[in-house]
Amino acid sequence: MNRTQRIILYILILIAAAAWLALSAETDETIVVAGPAPQAGFVAPDFTLNTAAGETYTLSELKGQAVLVNMWATWCPPCRAEMPAIENIYQEYKDQGFVALAVNNTFQDNPFDIAPFTEEYGLTFPILLDETGDTIRAYQVRSLPSSYFINRQGVITEVVIGGPMSEALLRTRIEEALK
Repeated sequence: MNRTQRIILYILILIAAAAWLALSAETDETIVVAGPAPQAGFVAPDFTLNTAAGETYTLSELKGQAVLVNMWATWCPPCRAEMPAIENIYQEYKDQGFVALAVNNTFQDNPFDIAPFTEEYGLTFPILLDETGDTIRAYQVRSLPSSYFINRQGVITEVVIGGPMSEALLRTRIEEALK
C-alpha cells in the first residue's frame, strides 16, 4: 500500500468515526443534569414512598422530627451489619421525636427478601420501597449503605456513605439532629 492509499484510508476511517459519533450522539433534549449531591447544610430532597403494607411516608411531612434516611439493600453486607444498631437507637430515641426510615433499593433488590430480612433483625421502623429508583437517584446514592441525618427543620446535618455505622456514631448524629 503506497502513501497516497494510506492517507485515503486514514481519511475514510476519520470520516466513518465522525459519522458514527454524529449518529450515536444523544439528541434527547429532556436530559436533566443533576445538581450537587445532597449534603450537610442543605434541605433534604423530598420523597413519598410506601411500605410493603401500603403505608405512605412523605419526608416533608416529618418536619419537626429528627429523621435518619438509610438507603440499603438486603444483599449488602454492611447494610445487614448496621441494622441492629439502627433498631437499638430507634428504640432509644423514638419517643424524643426521632424517626428512622430505611429506604430499600427495591429496584435492584429482591422484594421477596425484604420481609424475611425485617423479621430476622426484628426491625420496627418503617421499611420503605424505592421500586423505581427515583429516591436513590434524587439522593445520588453511589454506595450502599448511605445515611442522611436530617434535623427537625428538614436540613441534612450529616451524610455517612458506607458502613456499618456503630451505635456510638448513630447516637451522636441523632442527638445533633434532635437539637
